[in-house]
Amino acid sequence: MTSKRPEPEPKPRGAKDDAAKAPLPKGPAAKTRTPRFRTTKPRTTPEPPPAAPAPPPPPAPRRPVLQRRSFGSSLARAAVLALAILFMLAFAVALAKVTLVPSPASVKLVHSNFRPGASIRAYLDQPALRDTVKQIGGNVLLGVPFGILLPMLFPRARGLFRVIVITAVVMLMVEATQGAIVEGRAFDIDDVILNTTGALIGYALLGRRLGLALHPRRAHWWHRFGYGQKPQD
Repeated sequence: MTSKRPEPEPKPRGAKDDAAKAPLPKGPAAKTRTPRFRTTKPRTTPEPPPAAPAPPPPPAPRRPVLQRRSFGSSLARAAVLALAILFMLAFAVALAKVTLVPSPASVKLVHSNFRPGASIRAYLDQPALRDTVKQIGGNVLLGVPFGILLPMLFPRARGLFRVIVITAVVMLMVEATQGAIVEGRAFDIDDVILNTTGALIGYALLGRRLGLALHPRRAHWWHRFGYGQKPQD
């Protein structure tokens, strides 16, 4: 006879649920449980906003008409320079006639003056206003062409200080020649001062503007230290 194995008793339906609901062990047994790790997303730093585009550079200044490279501008510039040269020659002739022509009748009337202001006071003390204006105004007008023509014909002579120095040096040579070899003429330092004042007036009125119109701006010593706007080539 064959013996039958006993069939396992079926587990009640709620047994599995009771095992799931069973409380977790406490104490040392609780340390052996596998910890659960929660995945965290890495922190990302926000990207900086895009930099604003740099402003476009300012447009280059336009050249004056007489400095442009067109045929008409070159022709006009040559004509202006030719007129300036002719005027300079005429002025040189007039200056020679006024200062270097002998005057024998004035030998006993003229005397050298090395004190600044002495002759100017004598001009102002004259009884006739016409004579005062003639003496002072004539010497001032004699220096005006220096202030106009030097910046036009000699680009390196531009600048108020250079015009004053060149005019003073030239008139000192003229006055020294008068006092040394011209009869009836004498050296007068006040004439040099008045001539230089006339050159200053001529440069302020026309010479500076005409020089800038004919020749490009030149670089100055302060441009090396970052002061002012350096002229572009």
